[in-house]
Amino acid sequence: MDLHKDMIPATARPGAEGQSRLYAILGGLYLAQGIPTYLLLVALPPLMREAGASRTAIGLFSLLMLPLVLKFAIAPFVDRFALFPRLGHRRGWVIPTQLLVSAGIAIMAFVEPHQAGALFAIALFITLLSSIQDIATDGYAVRRLTTKSRPVGNAVQAGAVALGVILGGTLALVLVHRIGWTPTILLVSALSLLPLVAAFWMDEEPPVSQSAEKSKERIGLLQFFRRPNAWLILAFALSYRASEGLVRGMEGTYLVDIKVPTEWIGYMSGAAAATAGLLGAAIAALIIRKAGLSATLILLGGLRSLCFLAFALNAFGIWPGIAVALSASAFQTFIRYMELVAIYSFFMASSSDKQPGTDFTLLTCAELVIYLIGASIAGYLADRLGFEALFSIATVISVLGVGLSVWMLQKIKRSAEALPATT
Repeated sequence: MDLHKDMIPATARPGAEGQSRLYAILGGLYLAQGIPTYLLLVALPPLMREAGASRTAIGLFSLLMLPLVLKFAIAPFVDRFALFPRLGHRRGWVIPTQLLVSAGIAIMAFVEPHQAGALFAIALFITLLSSIQDIATDGYAVRRLTTKSRPVGNAVQAGAVALGVILGGTLALVLVHRIGWTPTILLVSALSLLPLVAAFWMDEEPPVSQSAEKSKERIGLLQFFRRPNAWLILAFALSYRASEGLVRGMEGTYLVDIKVPTEWIGYMSGAAAATAGLLGAAIAALIIRKAGLSATLILLGGLRSLCFLAFALNAFGIWPGIAVALSASAFQTFIRYMELVAIYSFFMASSSDKQPGTDFTLLTCAELVIYLIGASIAGYLADRLGFEALFSIATVISVLGVGLSVWMLQKIKRSAEALPATT
C-alpha cells in the first residue's frame, strides 16, 4: 500500500534540474511565514506577562488562531484571482502580504509589551495576512512538487517551520533581555523580509480568472467534496492526529508541575525545534521514499502513541523521573516534525491541480480544528481527572486513530486504483 506512488498522478512540473531551486524557494516562503507566526505564538505571551499584562488579556491571544482555522473560506478566492496580476498568480499574493506583515511587526516595536489591546490588533492584522500568504504558498507547492520530490519538499517545509520557531520565538526571547524590546522587534521585522527574496524566483502561471483555457472551471469548497474519496480524506485529516492537542495542550504545564525549571523547558523547546525540525524532517523524507507514504504514516502514528504512553506511565509513577518526561517531550517533538512531512505529503497528494490552495488549506484547517479542540479541553480534563487519565485517554485515542488510518488508507488506495488516471 503506497499512496505516495499510487494515489494521484502529478501534472507537468519542474524537472530534476529545477528541484534544488524549487526547494530553496519553498524554504524561503515557509520561513517568511514561520518567523512572524512564532513571534506571536511563542515569544509574545511570556514577554507580555513579564511586562505586566494580565493572564486574561494574554489568554485572548489564542483567538489569533482563528484566521488559521477559517482561512479555508477565502482559499478559493486566492486560487482563482491574483492581487497583482503582473507579479504572477501566487507571487501576486505572497509579496504584498509579506511586505505588510513585516511592516506590522515593525509597528509592534513602538508599542509597549504591556499594551495588550494595541498588540492584539496588530497581531490580528499580521495573522490575517500570513493566512492569505500561506494559502498562496501551499497552492504553489502543490502545483510544483512532483510525487518524487514531494517528501523532500515537505521536509524543507517542516525545516523552515523549525527555523521560524528559532528566529521568531527563541531568538526574540533571548534578545529582548539583551538589547531591549524595540531593537529586538525591529530585528525580527527585518529578518522576516529576508526570505522574501525567494518569491522573485517563483515560476508562475496566470490566475485561473485570466486563463482562457480554464475560465470555465469552477473553484470552491464544494468542488473538493465532489471528488472521489473526498470524505475519507477529510476523515483522515480529522482523526489521524486527533489525540495530539490533549498532550501538547498540557505538556508544558505538566513539566512545570513535576518541577522542571522553566529555563530548561525554554532551552529544550529551542533545541528540539532545531534538531527535530531539520534532522527529523530529513529522516521522514527518506523513510517515505524507501517505505512509502502509507507505511510512514502508520509507523509515525505508532511511535507517537508510545510517546503518549511514556507520559502516562510517568504520571502514574510507573516510570518516574524528570529525565523520562523530558525525553518523552523531546522525542514527541521529533516525531511531530516527521509527521508534518508525512501528513503534508498526503494532503498535497490529495489536492487537485485545479484548486491546490483550496484543497490543501481545507485539509490543514480540519486537522487544526481538532487539535485546538483537544488543546482547549486538556486543562479541564487534567483538573478533573488528573494528568494520569489525560495522558491515558490521549494514548487510547492515538492508537485508535492509527487503526482507523490503516483502514482509511487501504480504502482510499483501492478506490484510487479502480479509477482511471485523472488530475
